[in-house]
Amino acid sequence: MQITVLAGGVGGSRFVRGLREEVGRRAAGSGDEASVRRAQDIAVDVIVNTGDDLWLAGVRLMPDFDSLLYSLAGVNDAERGWGRAGESERVAAELREWGVGWPWFTLGDLDLGTHLARTAWLREGLTPTQVGERLQRRWELGVHLRPATDAEVDTHVEVADPDELDGTRELHFQEWWTRYRASLPAIAFRQRNLDVAEPAPGVVESILGADLVLVAPSNPVVSIGTILAVPGIREAIRATHAPVVGISPIIGGKVVRGMADACLTAIGVETDAAAVARHYGARSADGILDGWLVDEADASATGSLAGSGLEVRAVPLWMRDLDTSAALAGAAIDLGAAVTSSGA
Repeated sequence: MQITVLAGGVGGSRFVRGLREEVGRRAAGSGDEASVRRAQDIAVDVIVNTGDDLWLAGVRLMPDFDSLLYSLAGVNDAERGWGRAGESERVAAELREWGVGWPWFTLGDLDLGTHLARTAWLREGLTPTQVGERLQRRWELGVHLRPATDAEVDTHVEVADPDELDGTRELHFQEWWTRYRASLPAIAFRQRNLDVAEPAPGVVESILGADLVLVAPSNPVVSIGTILAVPGIREAIRATHAPVVGISPIIGGKVVRGMADACLTAIGVETDAAAVARHYGARSADGILDGWLVDEADASATGSLAGSGLEVRAVPLWMRDLDTSAALAGAAIDLGAAVTSSGA
């Protein structure tokens, strides 16, 4: 069995860790030997958002890929939600003294080691996918990470600026997100090079060959939205024979983490579990989903989405620890099985 996940950000990292744990638990508790072998044969492929990537201080950063890498390896800083545990920041301090990079965007020393290795390999001619393969060899992750595309599709945000001739300006997503904390009202999000971008090797095959496709509770606009914007990926999801189940990143009308509400507002989508489901849409109506998980606080969405073509269930969505993350992943797997058996 193969499970393919679309993911990005902290929410994606926590969900994928929970999925890996749930798959392991099902293998351990499967009972007879044949069932154990089947559970152990579950492969998890993760298609990772690359829209947050950027060049900074001469090195290539892939924040979402690295967050997943560190989290699955168990070396992430769980308190901050990004970077490596036990970080020091001597190099960042020195860069600030030289006026290099962004003083409000700190690169930890261990994290910088990853960026330097990635940049060196890219300079040698390797693709981001090949670099990702090398990075994953260092730890036993239990899943396989794939960048959505090898093209540089860095996200830029258009914001209002009365000092500019046309009244607007563009800044890299990381500046809007990290420096301004999404406080500047966004007019539009634009990914560079989408016209020449293609899915990274293995991405389309992973979707088409999956037994289950999961859309993690990541930012619907700049994480999942960027993955879907790469030509060929949305089409593969619509074409796959696997059920496609999404998990709401909204609980009780609020984002779980970060400022995804500012992103949703910019594209005219309400910060609401049912509204995000409608934004993704049902595959039976030109969208990408067959099933949708909402939190128990949003149980009313099961009624409001009736007739939408989606199988909707309300379950606890808060990923407070590994157990709750695994339980959520299990609910997503179960909904996928229900969608398959019902022929939805």
